[in-house]
Amino acid sequence: MNKRSSWALPYFIFMVLFVVLPLLLIVFYSLQDGSGHFTLANIGKFFTDKDALSTFALSIEVAIENTFICILLGYPAAYILADKRLNRSAVTVVLFILPMWINALMRTLATAELFNMAGIALGKGTLLFGMAYDYLPFMIYPIYNVLNKMDKSYSEAAQDLGATPGQVFRKVTLPLSMPGIMSGVMMVFMPTVSTFAISEFLTNNKIKLFGTIIQENINNSMWNYGAALSLVMLLIIGITTFLQGGEAQEEATGGLI
Repeated sequence: MNKRSSWALPYFIFMVLFVVLPLLLIVFYSLQDGSGHFTLANIGKFFTDKDALSTFALSIEVAIENTFICILLGYPAAYILADKRLNRSAVTVVLFILPMWINALMRTLATAELFNMAGIALGKGTLLFGMAYDYLPFMIYPIYNVLNKMDKSYSEAAQDLGATPGQVFRKVTLPLSMPGIMSGVMMVFMPTVSTFAISEFLTNNKIKLFGTIIQENINNSMWNYGAALSLVMLLIIGITTFLQGGEAQEEATGGLI
């Protein structure tokens, strides 16, 4: 126990029990039929299931719209928080964290109740509002962290060379903040695709997202197909994360080129 590596043992056990083992179970069930025999039919079924494909397409559409809204609202907020001339108090940063101290399900239920009290019909508009409300902090803070750590000498050099504030933003600030934007996109886009509780409560289950299809299959004891859908979702997340990681590295090293 005197070795520093011994302190990593609890984290290793946690990772095995709550990350590696569940992922292996998903793969195990997705590659089996009801009798326990190996099959690829569950994964193949996804590509022929019109309901699953249409739901997946709708989930991608909602995720793109929600991500775009979060960027439009989150980038200015992050810029203001990171600019010492506009924000001199750390309290302002904490205010954006406060909503995250409340359980996401409770926030969603409260939002749905507010819409009901106001007589606003639940639908796609209320869904996007709730999505943006829940995921906006995940867009703000990656961008804020990048902007806050950005070397201000780049902007000062651009200004000394005669660049206008708009040119400084387009040529310097925005390119250098792209890693934060991409991290925020990943933290908003993929959870939006796979969520189900927000869409259920804010649309009265009128709009089903991909996470809802997975939940319904699991609840109906269709473990194998539900696991296959989860595996498809994991593969998409993995591929997207891998591609985004390479792009972020290029942007971080060549943002000013």
